[in-house]
Amino acid sequence: MADISVRAYEGGSVMVVAGLILAGIAGLIHVYIFYLESVVWTTARARSVFGTSREEAEATRQLAFNQGFYNLFLAITIVVGIIAYAVGAHTVGATLVFVGAGSMVAAGLVLLISAPAKASAALKQLVPPLLAVVALAIGLSLG
Repeated sequence: MADISVRAYEGGSVMVVAGLILAGIAGLIHVYIFYLESVVWTTARARSVFGTSREEAEATRQLAFNQGFYNLFLAITIVVGIIAYAVGAHTVGATLVFVGAGSMVAAGLVLLISAPAKASAALKQLVPPLLAVVALAIGLSLG
């Protein structure tokens, strides 16, 4: 019986680590989105990524700047959660990762539903944090 519980714990640990790594990847994606929206919004690169014209980018500059910071704050939430988990504050760490990644998933779903033509961008925004949430939840339930 002990052998089964040890294997379940080890499997849980692997899933927790996988969830934290996926959350970290989601955080990095959102830092990049922050960079595009808040730092280089009107450049040709950012306009190409978001499909905006020069005029649209100029007209939405303040909106994008603000929106970029939302993405940065979600990424920071995940990073703080990963660090908290790593130093032993498992409940706090997991909670922060769930909040940050869950918010990313929710935002991606809003984009997917409100702008189906942007499905590719929505999926890039929501799949890594969704996988993180699932892996972390499974890992914690096994541990």
